[in-house]
Amino acid sequence: MVKYSRKFLRFLVKQRQLTPLERLANRFGYMGTSFIMVSPYLLNVDDIGVYTYLIGGAISIPQVALAKQWNLVLLNCNLLVGYGLYLFN
Repeated sequence: MVKYSRKFLRFLVKQRQLTPLERLANRFGYMGTSFIMVSPYLLNVDDIGVYTYLIGGAISIPQVALAKQWNLVLLNCNLLVGYGLYLFN
């Protein structure tokens, strides 16, 4: 039973190597996500939270664009526009 379930699971997963561009985009995506996660706690500290939101949104875009997750690309663009307007007003 276990033998057949492992074969089935291996059949479902496609093994492939990530390209260097995909690896770099993933690293930027992780870094951008961490900036976005920390930002709400920094909003009250001299607008540092706004800058970290902007940096996090900007460097997260390549990862979601390469993964063709267009809803997250639009969400990050919305974040850039919203906090950009907040910062300049």
